[in-house]
Amino acid sequence: MSGVWDDVKGAFPDVSNGSRIVITTRDMVVPHTDSRFFQYKLQLLSTDESLTLFTKTLGLEEVPPELKDVGRKIVMRCGGLPLVIVNIGKLLSKKVATCEEWTRVLKELKEDKEDKGPWSELSEKVSRELPIELKECLRYFLLFPKKFEIPARRLITLWVAGGFLRPRGGDDSPEQFAEKYLMELTDRNMVQVTEKKPNGKARSCRLPVALRKHLSKAVEDKVFKGQVNSASKSSSSLQQIRWIVDHYNNTEPSNTSFNHIHGDNTDIATLQASYRKSLSFMSFDYREGSQPGDEIGNFLQRCISGGSLLLLRVLDLERVFRPQLPKVLSTLVLLRYLGLRWTFLESLPPSISNLLKLQTLDVKHTYISSLPRSIWKMQRLRHMYLSESYRSRFGPRPKGVSLTDLQTLWGAFVDEKSPVKDGLDKLINLRKLGVACRRMSDKEEDPMSDKEDPMSLQLKAVADWIEKLTYLQCLRLKSHDENNQPWHIHWKSLSDHKNLCSVYFLGRLNPPSVKEKFPENLIELTLSASKLKEEDPMQELGELPKLRILRLFSESYEGEEMKCLEKSFPQLRVLKLWKLEKLKKWTVLGGALPRLRDLEIRSCAELHELPDGLQHVTTLQELKLSNMPTKFTEWIKTKDCNGEDWGRRAHVHISIEP
Repeated sequence: MSGVWDDVKGAFPDVSNGSRIVITTRDMVVPHTDSRFFQYKLQLLSTDESLTLFTKTLGLEEVPPELKDVGRKIVMRCGGLPLVIVNIGKLLSKKVATCEEWTRVLKELKEDKEDKGPWSELSEKVSRELPIELKECLRYFLLFPKKFEIPARRLITLWVAGGFLRPRGGDDSPEQFAEKYLMELTDRNMVQVTEKKPNGKARSCRLPVALRKHLSKAVEDKVFKGQVNSASKSSSSLQQIRWIVDHYNNTEPSNTSFNHIHGDNTDIATLQASYRKSLSFMSFDYREGSQPGDEIGNFLQRCISGGSLLLLRVLDLERVFRPQLPKVLSTLVLLRYLGLRWTFLESLPPSISNLLKLQTLDVKHTYISSLPRSIWKMQRLRHMYLSESYRSRFGPRPKGVSLTDLQTLWGAFVDEKSPVKDGLDKLINLRKLGVACRRMSDKEEDPMSDKEDPMSLQLKAVADWIEKLTYLQCLRLKSHDENNQPWHIHWKSLSDHKNLCSVYFLGRLNPPSVKEKFPENLIELTLSASKLKEEDPMQELGELPKLRILRLFSESYEGEEMKCLEKSFPQLRVLKLWKLEKLKKWTVLGGALPRLRDLEIRSCAELHELPDGLQHVTTLQELKLSNMPTKFTEWIKTKDCNGEDWGRRAHVHISIEP
């Protein structure tokens, strides 16, 4: 490549004379040293992007409801490859659109017909070119069920806990290295991002089905042989199992662990011989009822009591209904990851503090309402996800200990009795913080009393704590009164928080002013129930130079008019206006919102038309309307002299929901 460029580059002397050259290639590592090259990396499409391309190729505005399910399966089988999606779409556009015809095409897309082509090439690149650490991270996907969409936050923390990373120095945390690994695998088209966050980062991902088949064949007799064991309904010869994976409903070839986990006749000697060196146990047993939890608890009890699983680094039981955690769990002193999300457990044992090397504790979406006081002793803990809905409270902090390494605290609950001062406010290295504050006492305040309401004092203490979090990147703060209605938020200026890029506030902002209180680096902002009246948030926030996502939810603004000033919101991509019930007029001046892509307006009962200036926002692609007044939707559909409605004039795709 570089030799060819050396021969012809004289014909392209500079970039200012209109000369351009486009090179397309599947090889993402084509070398170049010339500064005139700009590399645009095409990635595998997400599920939504694939469906959009598929629908457009069919020449339809929307896939018929009776075909949506089979259409989604066809798109998933394409693995995010645009060319394959287009070819299938063109093929189907020439056929009668029936469920029978589309199902027939889906059957023709079986993985066994994809032994050649891009997936085979990618598989060869994995074995030939991929660095060993990326190979290990990629093969980790094989532990998850086929077609399983893996949350990126789960994958990244599992990689870190499993020791798959090779940090190369610098200031990056292990999680940042893991995120870079995921991005590199995505750039190489080896991982498909199935869902993206509004900021463009991966929310969930998976291996394309065909590539998974190639990788499974490649590692069958190599790296993972004798190391990965899917719990299943048949048995094979006894072997040391490094990664135990409980696929209860697995239809793929299966081996020994099924009977060990879901039966009770295995002797201790056999368990020790099988699991003495195991590093990870993951379960995907999503059956309802108590049986899954009982069987897994029994398996853990027998193994650990018999001297097995003592090297375990990962115990991931996400979505297993109420697994019975045995008392001997505290002997897993090498455990780094304990995943109990969506298990609906009601308590944690106090002995959890014996897990001295635990880095991630995930009890989000459980019924755990109070944390054992001993949790303050877990000095290695880096990430804690709690159950906000069930008021996960911290106990008093024992003297002399604190979670100094904690970087993520998400879902913590604060009421009048929570230890904020000399407790939570000692956690000063947080990068991500999510706190729900609620006034629990229903005793009315005495206006004649000199004493300040205890919950108001707590809210001020939370504000003081947040002010000290100079490393903070993501903040979510909610405030409710004793009736679970939005209440006051006390906050101080965040303008000095240079790393803060995402903020979510639910509650009345006190003081109400938002001007100059947010940092210039802010990318994402959500306001709900803020009760802003005198200040137009559009004028206040439009000067933030990097803001890309703005959500103004119910009662965030109670004024009748909003105005986007000239050249305001220079980077805004996503704007959502929900339940602004008093809003009557919205004005967009010239040069405002120059990069707006997605606009959603919901339940704004007094808003009867869009601003004229919005038609000059040439980047707008999607307009979604929900529960808007009839007058508004009729205005959208009005025809101009050329017979075009507003969407066609502005080249925007419009969806209207009741």
